[in-house]
Amino acid sequence: MKLPKRQVTLDEVAERAGVSRSAASRVINNAPHVSKAKREAVQRAVAALGYVPNATARALATQQVGAVVLAISSDNPQVFADPFFAEVVVGISSVLEETELELILMMATSSRGQTRLEQLLRSRQADGVMLMSMHGDDPLARLAEQADVPVVFGGRPVGFEPRYYVDADNRGGARLATEHLIAGGRTRIATITGRMDEGAGTARYKGYQEALAVAGLDASRVVHGDFSEESGTRAMHELLARHPDLDAVFIASDQMAIGALRVLQDAGKQVPDDVAVVGFNDITTARHTTPPLTTISQPIQSLGNQMAQMLLSLLAGNQPTPLILPTRLVLRAST
Repeated sequence: MKLPKRQVTLDEVAERAGVSRSAASRVINNAPHVSKAKREAVQRAVAALGYVPNATARALATQQVGAVVLAISSDNPQVFADPFFAEVVVGISSVLEETELELILMMATSSRGQTRLEQLLRSRQADGVMLMSMHGDDPLARLAEQADVPVVFGGRPVGFEPRYYVDADNRGGARLATEHLIAGGRTRIATITGRMDEGAGTARYKGYQEALAVAGLDASRVVHGDFSEESGTRAMHELLARHPDLDAVFIASDQMAIGALRVLQDAGKQVPDDVAVVGFNDITTARHTTPPLTTISQPIQSLGNQMAQMLLSLLAGNQPTPLILPTRLVLRAST
């Protein structure tokens, strides 16, 4: 009895051609932006090995409608003007401009926005979706699970581990920020958190708690914000009323830190002499506050860039691994 011939894999084609798996996939799916030399090498390997492309992956790659969606779980029309999301969009666009894919921006918190996104996915009017700013038991997670197009998450939602995501080291960055304040001799360190139903908010809070626990310091000086400048203003007023002796504050976003700095100045507090301040994100505005803001830098444009790259890899029939981007401390005059 003759045994059936073993099917040649894409990895074997890539190895024989001397190219990456993603490059081999792009050639096989006739995708653009592959050098002539690589294209010819892959074609020779396919012919020599008798490779037959996976029908499902090939269909996905060849039946594109020419658009992908960035959906933000928000109902605020100003969300795309936020410095953070604006930089994410720049990062995504820098990748997509090398393709023929258009970017559709959507807000998807309201029932109308969710319905619109669901209809768009069901009718296959988009080739893939990138989701950001998920809140707790967000209905967008259900839509993502049911979608028959690739979905990439920007950040990890609370209580849900998506298969494909790009995130920053929020926990490690917050721990680094708090350790910097401790190293500066601060002992009464408060925090203004982000939203606690978002992955970034909970991770940054945990990093703050961990650093204080290791140092044996009190971690009870906490007020919750929502990442906005307005919430930073409100939270700083509350912190000063409850803990007038605080000598430092780690703030989970630069936008909130901008509001907090203004409150500290109005209260006659000298920054950093009386209160040292560290933010998170390193948006452009952080360099121009009074005083300039020490912050944790995450590569925001790279976050968008890598989300788009991951989505393109999925569209090419690959299975990329999740990615966590590094964060680093940027020292300025607020500490």
